[in-house]
Amino acid sequence: MFKKKNPIGLDIGSAYIKAVQINDTKSGYELALFGMIPIQPGIIGDGMIADKVKLTASIKELLKKAGIKRNDAVISVSGHSSVIIKKITIPLMTEDELGASIKYEAEQYVPFDINDVEIDFQILGPRPEEEGQMDVVLVAVKKAVIKDYRDAVAQAGLDPVIVDVDSFALSNMYEVNYGITEGKNIALINVGASTSNINILQNGQPVFTRDSAIGSNHHTEALERELGVSREDAERLKMGRSVEGVSPGDVQLAINSASEEIYAELYRSFEYFRSSVGEEDIDGVILSGGAAIIKGFPEAMAGRLGIEVEVADPFKNIRIPEKLDAAYIKEITPIAAVAVGLALRRVGDR
Repeated sequence: MFKKKNPIGLDIGSAYIKAVQINDTKSGYELALFGMIPIQPGIIGDGMIADKVKLTASIKELLKKAGIKRNDAVISVSGHSSVIIKKITIPLMTEDELGASIKYEAEQYVPFDINDVEIDFQILGPRPEEEGQMDVVLVAVKKAVIKDYRDAVAQAGLDPVIVDVDSFALSNMYEVNYGITEGKNIALINVGASTSNINILQNGQPVFTRDSAIGSNHHTEALERELGVSREDAERLKMGRSVEGVSPGDVQLAINSASEEIYAELYRSFEYFRSSVGEEDIDGVILSGGAAIIKGFPEAMAGRLGIEVEVADPFKNIRIPEKLDAAYIKEITPIAAVAVGLALRRVGDR
């Protein structure tokens, strides 16, 4: 009998596209495939596709490079202007009842026309402090944004079977690799090129989720501006490589000042979380995304936020076979966090 392959987790970022495929084996998860290519700046902006033709061409290029034939794909969306994720409190009801009334419940929380969005939800459970009430995570994404991503992926030769949200992909990755930390608030932070995703988990459940339009493009732009280098050289410097005529000290100064703006944005989000849930604290941060591999970024972030910061290892509980370039994968590991979370999804999951 023909065994259907597991889906490809396809993380379409604004700087890189990443593809991951994970096999379920008797001894646990195993990485079957990892591929990553840079994409031209400007194709994606704040989670929206600006040039579908170029994006499709880039996905095709990645599929060819990684040797991926026609397959199912799990993709994700993010961006504060097209994705709304909110924890809401509503009267206790069954999943079926909520499914029937979610549109009505969502209307007051969604700033777009309710007919223009796809709505999903996850029931977190009854509220211990309020009898007859329950907490629900509400997700609303603009239909036009989902359609654009589905179209681009389908035109590249993949079948987009699941559309997830970056923040939830991170919690998927975290659960498989780190388990559920009881009684602690863990912040999963993914600092990509143009967007940062924040997902705070309480006993493994998402209680606060926010996308912010700030990312490590800030570093690139600061290096270009302050050192008068090209974008390509700025990217090289950001990743710790040297460029002729540029002093490492100047590079570090430019990176540090750009990092400050990112830390300030994260700090504001944490303060907002604390005030909205009654002064609860954050016990730890798991940091992923391209910024996680910038020299000194995680350490300075820990100092600035006053919270322990650990760089994410999305392959902690996933075996990397010898035939894959393990050394390269380990070097860029935090960049693969969302793609791994997507690759762990299976059709029919809730």
